[in-house]
Amino acid sequence: MDGIESEHEDELIVIRLNIQEPVGKAVAERFDFRYTPTFVFIDAAGNELWRQVGAIDPQAVNRSLEGQ
Repeated sequence: MDGIESEHEDELIVIRLNIQEPVGKAVAERFDFRYTPTFVFIDAAGNELWRQVGAIDPQAVNRSLEGQ
């Protein structure tokens, strides 16, 4: 995730949450996270654009970003 974050620093804001903490639990409930890790792209309006559960594939992330 660090590599993706630095590669797309002008396009993304990366937020890491601990779902064991109150704020993380609230976000997990709102966006229906059931497993960790879960990666979600959310646009400025709060719409989910992309979701990946488990290990992240940087190429899949890049393809998804190119399609946005």
